[in-house]
Amino acid sequence: MSTDPGTSKAEMGEESMVEYGIDDKPPLGQSILLGAQHWLTMVGSTIAIPLVLAGAIGFNAAQTAQLVATFFVVSGIATLAQTTVGNRYPIVQGGTFSMLGPALAIIAVLAASNAPPTTIMRELQGAVIVAGVVEVAIGYLGVFGRIKKYVGPLVIAVVIALIGLALLTVPQITSATNDWYLVGLTLALIVLFSQYLDGYSRVFKLFPVLLGLGGAYLLTVVLSVTGIAPDLVDLSPVVNAPLLRPIVPFQWGLPLFTTSFIVGMIAGMLASVIESFGDYYSVARMAGEGAPNARRVNHGLGMEGLGNVFAGIMGTGNGSTSYTENVGAIGITGVASRYVVQVGAVVMIVVGFVGYFGALVTTIPSAIVGGLFLAMFAQIVGVGLSQLQHVDLNQNRNVFVLGFGLFAGLSIPEYVANVQSADVSLEAGLANVPVLGAVLGIPEVAQTVGIILGTPIAVGGLAAFVLDNTIPGTADERGLTAWEEITEDEDAFTPFHARYLGGDDEPSESDVADD
Repeated sequence: MSTDPGTSKAEMGEESMVEYGIDDKPPLGQSILLGAQHWLTMVGSTIAIPLVLAGAIGFNAAQTAQLVATFFVVSGIATLAQTTVGNRYPIVQGGTFSMLGPALAIIAVLAASNAPPTTIMRELQGAVIVAGVVEVAIGYLGVFGRIKKYVGPLVIAVVIALIGLALLTVPQITSATNDWYLVGLTLALIVLFSQYLDGYSRVFKLFPVLLGLGGAYLLTVVLSVTGIAPDLVDLSPVVNAPLLRPIVPFQWGLPLFTTSFIVGMIAGMLASVIESFGDYYSVARMAGEGAPNARRVNHGLGMEGLGNVFAGIMGTGNGSTSYTENVGAIGITGVASRYVVQVGAVVMIVVGFVGYFGALVTTIPSAIVGGLFLAMFAQIVGVGLSQLQHVDLNQNRNVFVLGFGLFAGLSIPEYVANVQSADVSLEAGLANVPVLGAVLGIPEVAQTVGIILGTPIAVGGLAAFVLDNTIPGTADERGLTAWEEITEDEDAFTPFHARYLGGDDEPSESDVADD
């Protein structure tokens, strides 16, 4: 039996640490600050991805600034669409590292043939658009909704935990040149406000990220301006930035479509779909809501597909997916308001179009972003493991599924990365596989396999999924019974067209379960 629509953990007798629920609307002034805080949590990735792409493509400084601004605008509009028309979860949309890998592979091929930067970007646009169309089909045809009944808390625990663990090597955390005084200061401030001082003032509870990141950044600005540590922050990009940046469709030119590039980008998209699937469960848990039903999952993924198409049209060279950092922020702050995230989306759009704001964001030292990431990603890992409360961990099969899923998700992608860094051809290796080599050795197939095996969430999630559904175990042992009890009812989520246009011809979750 499932819970009533909108039933929260608090209503089911569990302690809720949510300050603002999904449907709550804090005062506008407070919402602006809270929305800016959500936006700040994803600044690191939203800057890192376009900077990596711009460097690989060979963009000049002006083109790089334009690409960063485009990411902000696309992220804001995609977030508004997801929170309003999509799954209506308070979840930020933005660039994805899952599609960065195939993008870099495409860039390498084109750069070897001396293709100009704009041609490279047009190829990326075409690949992202087609990948987005495929994801739209996956979402609105209900592909993931139909397999949802086979996904239990063990699988979700592995996927969500790997979302955080897979990011432990990001350069903002692990770079040998990091200023660990700034990393430590930022982390200490966020932990201080969110974990130790949150009971003394709601300001500390609601704004730990804003206070921690903002405090560390203001200190670096003061040290730089006074000449004590002049190299910490360079404010010249702000001085030289234009007042407004025009962000328009097809700003790099009309898209180009190459089959091999499209296949690689689709593989990256599939990995991001698995990550988003886990993010939906994670944000629901942090918001104190029941697990998402099949319909909500379908509409979320369908809208992410439309976000990918939009990203391709605008020319980010990357896709759009749910932001893990934003999910972590909800857990730390207890602010799960959809309205707050929508206000934050407006902030993203303004920052994209107003040159001064976007330039200011790029001056935040990576070490400060690293301190933020340490707190965010740790929160996500903990939320993933908390799903195990529904599972009988006295059963050896459950312990094995958990351990193998996590270990495979971390080790196999590392192996693939080592193979690629050693200049060993994965395509040649797959071509030598007995029986299947003729198929696996095809360049497009090899690239797809390489991307999937190089993505921790995909490897660990698939491993846990297969084992959990093949190793004998009862529904109670696997946590499926408890999982069903906390899953929201079918009518807890009403699609946009049914709410405003009337009619609902979609199959219900019970219909899907009967297939």
